[in-house]
Amino acid sequence: MLGGVVLKNLDTIFNTMIKTILVSIFTLLIASTSFAQDRTPDERGFLVKVGDMAPDFTMKLTNRKTVKLSELKGKTVMLQFTASWCGVCRKEMPHIEKRIWKAYNKRGLLVYAVDKDEPKSMAKMLKKQTGISYPIGLDPDSNIFGLYAGMREGVTRNILIDKTGKIIFLTRLFNEDEFNRLVERIEKEFN
Repeated sequence: MLGGVVLKNLDTIFNTMIKTILVSIFTLLIASTSFAQDRTPDERGFLVKVGDMAPDFTMKLTNRKTVKLSELKGKTVMLQFTASWCGVCRKEMPHIEKRIWKAYNKRGLLVYAVDKDEPKSMAKMLKKQTGISYPIGLDPDSNIFGLYAGMREGVTRNILIDKTGKIIFLTRLFNEDEFNRLVERIEKEFN
């Protein structure tokens, strides 16, 4: 009889502990989700600004290689958020190819297109149709994009990151004046 009471009490204590742990985990998940949702994009849709450390991520490229941003410290990196359906992206990509990638990749600049929310086949088609040779990474759930811009915001956007991992230039859409300033900022990094 006494053993049955002890076992019943232990069972109650165990169930209470499990419930407490599950409630704590659920609360932490809600809090972290709320934090991400509470971040308000700026007037251009960015969640980051010049001077911020670039949020880290791991991305699979269309050639099956994997890139982790934090492992690229010591290199200047440009991310171009893009998608196959984006006409402005398609217009900008040949300019990136010619004026940035071809001009600076041998000097150490790394450029990655980050294909937002599309399968590998679409990213490969985009690369072929635009004639670019710089690598394209996959962001199937837009999680990488969501580190840098509001999830409902659009592409094209470029993020220039210096050798320390700090964001040094941001562009939105394809504006020739802003694009020229991006190229000038890249040149400054290599002089």
